[in-house]
Amino acid sequence: MIRFALRRFVSLAISLAVASVVVFVTIEIVPGDPATFMLGMGASPEAVAALRAQLGLDQGPVERYLSWVTGMLRGDFGISYTYRTPVADMVVDRLWVSLPLALYALALSTLIAFPVGIWAASRRGTAVDTGVMGATQLGIAIPNFWFAMLLVLVFAVNLRWFSAGGFPGWQDGPGPALRALTLPAIALALPQAAILARVMRSALIDTLGEDFVRTARAKGLSRGQALRHHALRNAMIPVLTILGLQFSFLLAGAIIIENVFFLPGLGRLIFQAISQRDLIVVESVVMLLVFAVILVTFLVDLAYAAVDPRLRRR
Repeated sequence: MIRFALRRFVSLAISLAVASVVVFVTIEIVPGDPATFMLGMGASPEAVAALRAQLGLDQGPVERYLSWVTGMLRGDFGISYTYRTPVADMVVDRLWVSLPLALYALALSTLIAFPVGIWAASRRGTAVDTGVMGATQLGIAIPNFWFAMLLVLVFAVNLRWFSAGGFPGWQDGPGPALRALTLPAIALALPQAAILARVMRSALIDTLGEDFVRTARAKGLSRGQALRHHALRNAMIPVLTILGLQFSFLLAGAIIIENVFFLPGLGRLIFQAISQRDLIVVESVVMLLVFAVILVTFLVDLAYAAVDPRLRRR
């Protein structure tokens, strides 16, 4: 197990190194100069050159890349071009919105998808199974931003149960903050729950056809007992894969939802930084999200070994 984890850790480090180069080069080739954008098109060349020197943009690409990477290893993400504040402080402030939102949405998705997928698999071929598959197909087809606006219209405008947007912060306790995150989390969780339920159903159906499940049934276990005690754990490998991918998407891909609900998360920070040509913020936040995705993949690999003893023996 230790050797397995070390191999995965080396793979994680290599992936991060390659990703840092790709992110930096991609940002470098994007047209437009931050100093010219900040000063305006009418600024003199001397003023632009002075600002570029102040921002460190007059250095060569290799020097700026090495400075950026070594700074991140120390926890220093640089200084924002626009706000002149440490990027690390901006990321930490926004992470207290995006991370709870992603975890909230993932929890809702899991709580919905697991029982629905198990229920559909245990009643394969029945009207229940057909209805569940139709509902999940509808959940996948509905765009989450449209569903988010529908939630705002119904529960914020008409019923007034929730606010239409904004985030009060955590200083007044978790209640108001979680209340503000409820509608965005539901909007994010619906399509993910539909995908996860379909994967859970398919994995369970495949597992229920295995010899060991038939042997358990022959020993006297009911279909439900065989499903819970034998089939469910063996069907978790593809489900864990989808869960890892979904958490990465929920953390990194909630830009539209955060803008619909005016949430000050990482998604809105990236959107604002791109529009303001604040490249150091874009590079650092994207790299942080890449790290989160790779770390989640690493943890999912470890979960594979915990669920499947055959991987540990290998």
